[in-house]
Amino acid sequence: MFRGILDDFLSLFQTDFYLEVWRLILALWPVWLPLFLISLFLGTWFSCKRREFIRAQGNVLLEIRLPKEIERSPAAMEMVLESMWEDVPGSLTDVYLEGAVRNWFSLEIVSIGGEVKFFIWTWPKWRQVVETRIYSQYPGVEIVEVKDYALDLIFDPAQTKVKGITTRLVKEDALPIKTYIDFGLDKTDKESEQIVDPIAPVLEYLGARKPGEVAAVQILIQGHRGQGFQDVMLTPKRHFSKEVKVAVEKIAKDAAYFKGEEGKPLSILNLTKTQTEAITSIERNAGKHAYDTQLRLMYFSTLEADDKNSTAGMIGSMRQFGFVGSNTVLNGIRPNKFIPGIVYPWEDFLDIRRIENQKLHLDAFKRRSFFNVPYKHMMGKPYILTVEELATLFHFPGAAVTTPTLTRVPSKKAEAPSNLPT
Repeated sequence: MFRGILDDFLSLFQTDFYLEVWRLILALWPVWLPLFLISLFLGTWFSCKRREFIRAQGNVLLEIRLPKEIERSPAAMEMVLESMWEDVPGSLTDVYLEGAVRNWFSLEIVSIGGEVKFFIWTWPKWRQVVETRIYSQYPGVEIVEVKDYALDLIFDPAQTKVKGITTRLVKEDALPIKTYIDFGLDKTDKESEQIVDPIAPVLEYLGARKPGEVAAVQILIQGHRGQGFQDVMLTPKRHFSKEVKVAVEKIAKDAAYFKGEEGKPLSILNLTKTQTEAITSIERNAGKHAYDTQLRLMYFSTLEADDKNSTAGMIGSMRQFGFVGSNTVLNGIRPNKFIPGIVYPWEDFLDIRRIENQKLHLDAFKRRSFFNVPYKHMMGKPYILTVEELATLFHFPGAAVTTPTLTRVPSKKAEAPSNLPT
């Protein structure tokens, strides 16, 4: 019976139609074979040259140690991110012969056994720029180069466990998430008890980790630009701001509680307060620099210290950003892929996929790799966040955030008086 079914299936490919298709493919091999070989060669060439280029850049991990008091709003971090934005990969010779790629950064909030720290990972040639910009906005901080904590995370399936989440936006890129301005953090005249900082739940979750646990929020960013030939792309990719007009029109039409008269365009009088505020937020964000982004969450632990609710805890700590979904007019961030990503035992009987997924996620995390080889767009695609949105997700909290395990320098430093005797 099985042989009969197989013969019937194979007979489908012996019809006149399929025979003609195969004859055409064989007849056109002088066309498609060279194109295939050229494509294979170029793909291998760019992959190898980019690996060499990235390896030659090196990397540095900077720890930002916070003072006890920070009086700056997240607008200060927005200014830092503005100055870090860069969109030129180099000349065409650099790109096509040397494998040059655009720089990227990793903004990280990490808990090592409950001790919460802020880090920025970058190429060494960008270190001075990063330090200068941070010191100009946060004069009380200390910035020190430290050994990469991620290198100490060695995955052994018999002793350790890795969990993680990659993310995506709920809606289109032109719609912003809820930012620090929406939370009222742009107003510096508030008393500490009136301040609601959206980063506080994240720090509380991280601060509750125990010895044997490492949890991290890794925000990978690369300056957003319209892409084309200079980026080795045959099909141009437009800048996200081109979508803003469409997004505004969609809100005005689809989300309106009160519709305008048929045949007449909507006016400001037809819009609700929520719609008006949403459109204002969209237009405000569209005028700011933006980054291609991937927010990656990672949890590493020994088997004994493993928190069974770690994934739920990570999601819950970020729900205020619209992490699970968005029932508002604007956007949100939500999980895209879960690691290890195996739901039922029969999906991976020998645990091969589970172990491989954990290895890949941890290795990509260590390399801060997402925009380029070796883990380009692994388990997700980049989405676009402006500097205002990123400053909401990553900023240095003030006194209103009282996480006891958040690392802070013991005292505020000041310059020596100028009249001291020499």
